[in-house]
Amino acid sequence: MSAECESFEHWFQSALGRQLLATERRAVRQVLERVFGANQLELGVSHRVPVGSLGHCGHRMLAIPAWADHMPAGVVVANPEELPFPSDTLDVVIMHHTLDFAPYPHQALREAHRVLRGSGHLVIVGFNPLSSWGLWRLLHRHKKAPWNGRFIGSRRLDDWLTLLDFGMEMRSFQFFRPPLQSARLLHRLYFLERLMPKRFALPTGAFYVVLAEKRVGSMIPLRPRWKRKNVVAFPVANGAHRHRLDE
Repeated sequence: MSAECESFEHWFQSALGRQLLATERRAVRQVLERVFGANQLELGVSHRVPVGSLGHCGHRMLAIPAWADHMPAGVVVANPEELPFPSDTLDVVIMHHTLDFAPYPHQALREAHRVLRGSGHLVIVGFNPLSSWGLWRLLHRHKKAPWNGRFIGSRRLDDWLTLLDFGMEMRSFQFFRPPLQSARLLHRLYFLERLMPKRFALPTGAFYVVLAEKRVGSMIPLRPRWKRKNVVAFPVANGAHRHRLDE
């Protein structure tokens, strides 16, 4: 396993990481209840910290960027920029902080678009720079995960999705507690989540979840080719009249 992946996986075992991961799993599970399909792929950090569930999909796969011991069946080692799947074959792709840590996030997003079938769905989980977490990252400049991630803004992500012709279906911001390592303080600050009902929630959560659909260009129907009548003139006995013959 790469040092970066190992650092991120280790961070998810901290008090703050466990609470964030639990919130991400609930958020992704709610999103997956809205989509259907046969094949689901999650681009994850590690096979030990997945966020996806089957939902309405029948087959689930997990792709991680580096090999690790004791990987279960259904786990593929692959870079998110080069996925070993045919084009237009998957129904759901989940990107769990993939764009925050992939060496080439644009190419990773293009690969997700390539393997998704028409009308397939993309679920993106990413850190929100317009949050207390984003401020903490700017002030401290940590070199370890998760603070060394990109923290791509949702507006910027919208532009990327638009360029690839994805249609935005849903976006939500989650986890409004500050990045504290004390489990006791995090538990006491849980009331902040209750103060942010979905319809009034500000875009200041630690992470966002985006659901987008791969658009399929509709066929423009050809203009019908109406049968044209051929007019044939021929002489008659007196030569003064002409008749029409429709073929």
